[in-house]
Amino acid sequence: MAAPKPRSRDFGAALAGLVLGGSVLFLTMMVIVWLTNSHFAGKAAEHAAPAPAAGATAPPPPAAH
Repeated sequence: MAAPKPRSRDFGAALAGLVLGGSVLFLTMMVIVWLTNSHFAGKAAEHAAPAPAAGATAPPPPAAH
């Protein structure tokens, strides 16, 4: 007869690894998103049209031909 296999007692270590690994992946993704947004923030501002002045009126619509 074979001896019974002892039960594994690594549940705590597995759970800690899962939580820590997920946290590290989440933080890594957030840093990548933050860096990407900060990189493209200046480029988006270059292409944005300046806002009209407070008292300025809109130009008239083009005449129909």
